[in-house]
Amino acid sequence: MSDRPTGAAPSRLVAVLGPTNTGKTHLAVERMLGHASGMIGLPLRLLAREVYDRVVKARGPRSVALITGEEKIVPPRPQYFVCTVEAMPLSREVEFLAVDEIQLCADPERGHVFTHRLLHARGRSETMLLGSATMAPLVRRLLPAAEIVSRERFSELTYSGPKKLTRLPRRSAVVAFSADQVYAIAELIRRQRGGAAVVMGS
Repeated sequence: MSDRPTGAAPSRLVAVLGPTNTGKTHLAVERMLGHASGMIGLPLRLLAREVYDRVVKARGPRSVALITGEEKIVPPRPQYFVCTVEAMPLSREVEFLAVDEIQLCADPERGHVFTHRLLHARGRSETMLLGSATMAPLVRRLLPAAEIVSRERFSELTYSGPKKLTRLPRRSAVVAFSADQVYAIAELIRRQRGGAAVVMGS
């Protein structure tokens, strides 16, 4: 991204770290909507679509672009970009920029992209990196100027054993061990029950 104007306040760099289901992505979307322009990179196209729908509801379809490997909705003058991490148009300057699930820096297939975003993707006013608490030592080492904010889980997750997807009570969490399984299970639950939220984490 280009240099900041002389005399401009320094851009805020913050890493919001904690376990899955602590509201990190929600926080980033709220922060993004508090700026005149923004971009968020997400690990899954289904999650990008979910966030896109939410931002469209808040700001209208003419203000929001969706860019993933499989889908591209770009109005003439979007203020907000919701993307998969790989599809983020980094040549576009925005006030706020967020990258979700930065612990994927360690992924053998996608890690190089997440590492590039961790080191180089920046918003003019604020950059937010979201991920697992295990990333704190790496963030401190690679980005010593970053502010680290820890998030704690407020609800308790308990394991109730294997169940049929069609018989799950509402507000159940289903654990899958690959991105393919996440997509397939989410789609099945959507068809059977009408809705599912997808959360990626370590």
